[in-house]
Amino acid sequence: MILTKSYEAPPFCEKEILRYAGCKSEDAKLLRLLRACIEEVKDKLAYKVCYRELPITIAEETCDFGSFTLYSQNLAKNLKDCKTVIVFAATLGVEIDRLITKYGHISPSKALMFQAIGAERIEALCDAFCKDIADEKRKRTKPRFSPGYGDVPLAVQRELFQILECSKKIGLSLNDSLLMSPSKSVTAFLGLTEDGIDEEDEAYKTVKGKREMNKCAACMKTDCAYRGV
Repeated sequence: MILTKSYEAPPFCEKEILRYAGCKSEDAKLLRLLRACIEEVKDKLAYKVCYRELPITIAEETCDFGSFTLYSQNLAKNLKDCKTVIVFAATLGVEIDRLITKYGHISPSKALMFQAIGAERIEALCDAFCKDIADEKRKRTKPRFSPGYGDVPLAVQRELFQILECSKKIGLSLNDSLLMSPSKSVTAFLGLTEDGIDEEDEAYKTVKGKREMNKCAACMKTDCAYRGV
């Protein structure tokens, strides 16, 4: 069964937006630009997710999801010990793409800032969704893993779009080049472990109090321009 969620806007993280923009220092002019862009876009974003839970069986480096199989050493390692996985797609909608296109012609600095805002917003949406799933399922989750990470091919997008009915559920489409529209969108696998959560467990309390993980440490893409920024 395909389910959907819609979210209110998570808090904006200015530091993270500037990191995505490649800004290593802050000044008053830069912060004014950032805050003006946030003000312009904040009411134009949609925070939507569609998802479903699938069984997962791993045999060496082959991940069998029932409706399709995928060969990936990296994903098999990520989903080790999981019996089920959440596959999901998340999007911010088309309005931020329109702003990026608009300002690409008249203000490159604003276009760059909207690109960075979009990156921070879609990550914040995915974080909120993953937190919800962990709490609702009362299970621990593995770091989410998207097509294009490590050795997981982008081509698996086709299977995810088919089983999630992304266009129908959240207005997200995939072109022949495997690019998503709207562009500020994500698809991912989220493994669920079988050990349930004990809310009195000290490890759970620590994780719950510190949901923000070091994404760079968890990601295998060591040549990313954002790593260490």
